[in-house]
Amino acid sequence: MADPEKLFKVNVITPDGMTYSHRASIIEMRAIDGARSIMYNHLPILTPLAIGEVRVKRSQEMNQIIDHIAVNGGYLEFSNNTVTIIADSAERARNIDVSRAKAAKERATKRLKVAKEKHDRRSLERAQIALRRAVNRISVYKSKK
Repeated sequence: MADPEKLFKVNVITPDGMTYSHRASIIEMRAIDGARSIMYNHLPILTPLAIGEVRVKRSQEMNQIIDHIAVNGGYLEFSNNTVTIIADSAERARNIDVSRAKAAKERATKRLKVAKEKHDRRSLERAQIALRRAVNRISVYKSKK
């Protein structure tokens, strides 16, 4: 008889509440200092996340599907075989409104151009972050296919 699959819990929480909760065999994400992967019984960790995609590989029973989640930074904590991601915003790929994300990208691009022309460093930084968030949402949406 084969050994049972080693799974852990993954929860993604935003100010709006729980946006994702499932069991997984592996989770991959981008921390601010580089890419990370976590599996069952990983050492406890607390790390800040970069704007990016979180990939959650589900169980063999679920045909090892991969859920793609766009996060806009936040923190990941792993202990006692539970991953908890706390983020300002997070969206599963299937829930992303890609036309809204494309419109946000256009707005951010325009704000970036204006900020560069005015040499407004603060506005430039905000526009760059908005652009990264929009591009991330579009990219995660496309990854679901």
